[in-house]
Amino acid sequence: MQPTLFTHLTLATMVPSSTPYGLTPDAAIAVRDGRIAWCGIAQNMPDEYATWARADMGGRLVTPALLDCHTHVVHGGDRSLEFSQRLEGKSYEEIARSGGGILSTLTATRNESEATLLASALPRVDQLIAEGVAVIEVKSGYGLDRDTEIKMLRVARQIGGARPVQIRTSFLGAHAVPPEWKDRSDAYIDEVCIPTLRAAHAEGLVDAVDGFCEGIAFSPEQIRRVFDAAHALGLPVKLHAEQLSNLGGACLAAEFGALSADHLEYLDENGVRAMAAAGTVAVILPGAFYTLHETSAPPVELFRKHGVPMAIATDCNPGSSPTSSLLLTMNMACTLFRLTPEEALAGATRHAAQALGLADCGMVAKGMRADFAVWDIKHPRELAYRIGFNPLFKRIFGGSGWN
Repeated sequence: MQPTLFTHLTLATMVPSSTPYGLTPDAAIAVRDGRIAWCGIAQNMPDEYATWARADMGGRLVTPALLDCHTHVVHGGDRSLEFSQRLEGKSYEEIARSGGGILSTLTATRNESEATLLASALPRVDQLIAEGVAVIEVKSGYGLDRDTEIKMLRVARQIGGARPVQIRTSFLGAHAVPPEWKDRSDAYIDEVCIPTLRAAHAEGLVDAVDGFCEGIAFSPEQIRRVFDAAHALGLPVKLHAEQLSNLGGACLAAEFGALSADHLEYLDENGVRAMAAAGTVAVILPGAFYTLHETSAPPVELFRKHGVPMAIATDCNPGSSPTSSLLLTMNMACTLFRLTPEEALAGATRHAAQALGLADCGMVAKGMRADFAVWDIKHPRELAYRIGFNPLFKRIFGGSGWN
């Protein structure tokens, strides 16, 4: 792509500043070789960019492209039956203990080919891309055996070849205890989960390691063994923590310098302090809160008090959060958890990038990847304001996508 100057736009850089959203009117962005060479007020533009090819944004709003930092978009089957069961009053834990939940997706995922899994994932990916998303984190965790976990991670990598989107993978072998290992969860961790992690890493399929620390999943002691194995491989960690109870998962994650701890509905102030000290991002997942009819909300005020960055994500999965709309998730974060619209947009941009360990996206600034979204709106707060409405005009990915 030739060097391009994007002009006639209002820019929300999302770079931390005294100006909300980093809002810059009458702005321009210079892009070369897929990176932002310069951005700012158009009248302050250096002369060297004046002769570049121009793309007129028509006065539209430009923000960083969005990032969905917690998804399970690769999976087999659906769990619509559980939707009905929850409406009849059954809890997430009751459904899981009766063979539903994560384990009900296991059989379908094991039985499907890589091609079928990819074909079923792409429509969900396409919806995210259509809402301005440029980075998607994809977890394994619905195979819970060596072959299927690796199959899922291969499919996740294939998404990046099939669509113009950056994929980050998380190995989630410690997601649930598969039925063939019932009452032998320690053996599953040592004989299946950790060896599979090593095999997937050897194949270049793993960017981070995740786990589910919960009464219906794995104990802190078991997760510690998985995290020890991850650190031995030089891989960062993250954790599903304090979603249904408080087992101290967030403190464990912080001890390992985790990129993020996710869900956190039952987190206490001690856990928040530990996350703050470790620089661990809180990934808030309102889709699961909404779908599970949860009543305990993440401690947003404590995150603000202790300066813990808050990211938001769809948690796109077949059971507890069957949504692939990050814009809806932003609205839910504001409505259900009282985030401000600026916090919601930061949560889907720079804080989401931090939760994935990415330093070159999530903001519009010199040197960053030229991933940005062009919106048919006047002010960035509108992104969290409307429900079921997509104002995306154009998504620029690595400087490409404008015509």
